Amino acid sequence: MLTRKNYPLRAMLLWTRRNIYVFIILSAIPVVLYTQLHWYWLHLPWLPIGVLGTAVAFVIGFKNNASYDRLWEARKIWGGIVNTSRSFTIMVNDFITNEHAIKKLSDEELFSIRKKMILRHIAWMTSLRHALRTPKPWEVSIRNKADKEYMKRHKVRERTYTLEDELEGYVSNDEKQYILSKRNKQTACINLQSKHLRNIKEQGLIWQFSYLEIEKILVELYTLQGKCERIKNFPYPRQFATLNYIFVWIFIFLLPFGMMNEFDEIGIKIVENMNQYKPYPIGGYHYIIELIGKHFVWFTVPFSAILSWVFHTMERIGESTENPFEGNPNDVPITTMSRGIEIDIRQMIDDDENKIPEPEKERFDTQL
Repeated sequence: MLTRKNYPLRAMLLWTRRNIYVFIILSAIPVVLYTQLHWYWLHLPWLPIGVLGTAVAFVIGFKNNASYDRLWEARKIWGGIVNTSRSFTIMVNDFITNEHAIKKLSDEELFSIRKKMILRHIAWMTSLRHALRTPKPWEVSIRNKADKEYMKRHKVRERTYTLEDELEGYVSNDEKQYILSKRNKQTACINLQSKHLRNIKEQGLIWQFSYLEIEKILVELYTLQGKCERIKNFPYPRQFATLNYIFVWIFIFLLPFGMMNEFDEIGIKIVENMNQYKPYPIGGYHYIIELIGKHFVWFTVPFSAILSWVFHTMERIGESTENPFEGNPNDVPITTMSRGIEIDIRQMIDDDENKIPEPEKERFDTQL
């Protein structure tokens, strides 16, 4: 039965099945040469291979820690966007009033101004999402065959709809054209927000000091945006990633050569021990054990494949984690979070519930 507990292992095996086939072949070739062609000189001492494996494990651990730090930092940044969005909404909701207005406005007109600013903020998050989902040359999901196959089951909204489509209904046509004309579209959204805020201040709809407080929130949004862009545009150093990849494959290639002699010696010991109990009936228990001992060297294949899979999969996990915005199922769920923020802040201003979109569905069957 498929459950949340056993599904990750099944998904992991499916994700890495092509590599498993390679590991089995690489492990079987030296064993065939060792047993069928009697190339007994082919084996290598286990000690240097063990030392290499220890070094590779440290390198993989370093990379995975650095990759997780990038993922966790990205998650904290978007947690900051959640909190700052709510703070921005509170200020917009409570600071824009008729208290210092030159010309009094109706409640409907004040609500219209507040809603326009909130929808423009959602347009900023939408523009930021699309910028963060833009593929980069060093990201793996756009070139790795297993990742591309796996991504077919995972719908990325930013690659299904264009930014122009998603901005519809959140900003006016003039503002949308202004945003789309800029290279950094999320910056253009905050720029529009600041200009609108200044216009409101000049009408007396917001107090001078309240205006300054909201401007500080816009500056904070710029800061959070810049942190996201830094992670997106600066990859994990390629020299570390490339060397780590090479070291892992050197270890995988040498592993069966070190294990063959070890398993062969175990098999010889088994046969020697069984010979002490002769005679015994053909087909008996001792005969089966002796037969296993004579071919014990073939245990090199499954054990070598398992160890290779463990090392290589850990390296792959680090590689797929180092870019937390590319759209993989285990990346930061910025689409789901953005929709959650939108629902929260629109409810905070008492927007019409029928116009507020439904939450994004989270599917556990697309996660490793």
